Amino acid sequence: MPRYYFHVTDGEYAADDRGEELSNVTAAKCHAVKYAGELICEAHERFWDRGEWHMTVTNEAQLTLFTLTLVCFEAPAIKVSP
Repeated sequence: MPRYYFHVTDGEYAADDRGEELSNVTAAKCHAVKYAGELICEAHERFWDRGEWHMTVTNEAQLTLFTLTLVCFEAPAIKVSP
């Protein structure tokens, strides 16, 4: 089975040196979305502070297959007067 690597950039670069064995690129895309959600929930204060978050997925040859890019904006609730 091929191995895929999930590298994260959120102001700092965190290389994935372990990777995950998955059946194909479709499975890697699904894993990337789930894994991104887990990472963001674990470090939610940092995520909302940084503005942009990227996960670049590479294969065993370190060729980029796809990138997830999330941009966050916190907006205060605004009450509109009638």
